[in-house]
Amino acid sequence: MVDPYELLSRELGAGRVLRSVEALEPYAQDESRLGVFPPDAAVLCESRAEIEIVLRLAAEHRIPVTPRGAGSGMTGGALPVRGGLVLSTERMKRIVEVSVDDRIAVVEPGVINADLQAAAEAEGMFYAPDPASLAFCSMGGNVAENAGGPRAFKYGVTRDWTLGMTVTLMGGETMKLGRRTPKGVTGYDLTALFVGSEGTFGVTSEITVKLIGRPEGVGTFIAVMPDAVAAGRAVSAIIRKGYRPRALELLDRAAIDHVRAKASFAFPAQAGAIVLVELDGEPDAMEAAVLRCGSVCEDEGAREVIVARDDADRERLWKTRRLVSPSLREAHAYKISEDIVVPPGSIAEMLRRADEIGARQRLLMATFGHAGDGNLHVNVLTDENHRDPEVAARIKAALGEIFRAALDLGGTLSGEHGIGIAKARYMAWEQSAEVIDWQKRLKRLWDPQELLNPGKIFAG
Repeated sequence: MVDPYELLSRELGAGRVLRSVEALEPYAQDESRLGVFPPDAAVLCESRAEIEIVLRLAAEHRIPVTPRGAGSGMTGGALPVRGGLVLSTERMKRIVEVSVDDRIAVVEPGVINADLQAAAEAEGMFYAPDPASLAFCSMGGNVAENAGGPRAFKYGVTRDWTLGMTVTLMGGETMKLGRRTPKGVTGYDLTALFVGSEGTFGVTSEITVKLIGRPEGVGTFIAVMPDAVAAGRAVSAIIRKGYRPRALELLDRAAIDHVRAKASFAFPAQAGAIVLVELDGEPDAMEAAVLRCGSVCEDEGAREVIVARDDADRERLWKTRRLVSPSLREAHAYKISEDIVVPPGSIAEMLRRADEIGARQRLLMATFGHAGDGNLHVNVLTDENHRDPEVAARIKAALGEIFRAALDLGGTLSGEHGIGIAKARYMAWEQSAEVIDWQKRLKRLWDPQELLNPGKIFAG
């Protein structure tokens, strides 16, 4: 019997099909830290034609395939939970086109988000989606998970910026979806369907995204609040008064305290919570806009409003914000970062409930996130042995209570991390059996053998 991995080696070259234990180790895990799942092989694709070869041979030999970009996902989407092979697009790093006239960029899936942003801005253009992992997450993964980021409050998430894509299905069939024009309503919007499908429908080889003119004026400040509930009220007040910052972030005291030691921006000692606000638009209007938004925070109890003086000051602030999650991970033996979403008016209540849940389950909670659109990263932390049955039971109970609280407040299980394997068991809490069944039918339509990223999104 012919070894399918040997066939792949012949087609692509032996150096492109990894099989040793050492070489496969990085592909057995991802940033979610949800376990180690060694694949039988990892294939490093460099073109659409090679993706087609891999998916054709895998379908013929009924081999599960797990697509993978940078492995920066937080819900286990790139984990090969059924073995088989990992199809990596990390080498597909070409920025094919940046068109100022058409206001688009065309990229391969391995392009790093920050590199696309830099290429667009070098042409006076702007690509808004900015995950916290923008320095190392790839565009293919952003599309698979419908990634967001701080600027999503004003500009939307990856789906809102994706005009078209080229995808290959199990079996090797390739389709070009979408368009490169600003508008287009021809047929069903399959592009939107594939964005956020977590690599369960097809593998992307090219992505067309829209660009806009780079905003010339930017104003950034932090409001030092007495506590997280007051910070939540300030966020709601800013939105209620009609202001539309491009970023509206919140950090509670635990998040602030964890980042202090390594922060390049010194948060005030009296900060019980921080609201970070960034506006953009006409340069001449920035100072007044910052003052107006700052005064809203003062009306909600801000002890101090600190305005970034220049670009370097702003960069120090954002660098500190992006250090929060890794700092929490480094400080504790075990960390789970959730990304629930609640209606903006319920932020303060969700923060209050998160603290109650932590106290009840004897676990530390640290919350930060994109409060402008209600997307909160509630981090469950412990220095106990998380494998101890009693500790594991408390962690599981806390997660369930966090999800129940978000849903009770009219929210949703995820705003940008996706479902993966981490939240599959909770899908039925939010969606009816009929809705889940129709989604499973869609999955079988694109992937009848259910070989592409199996075990993700749906339990069982």
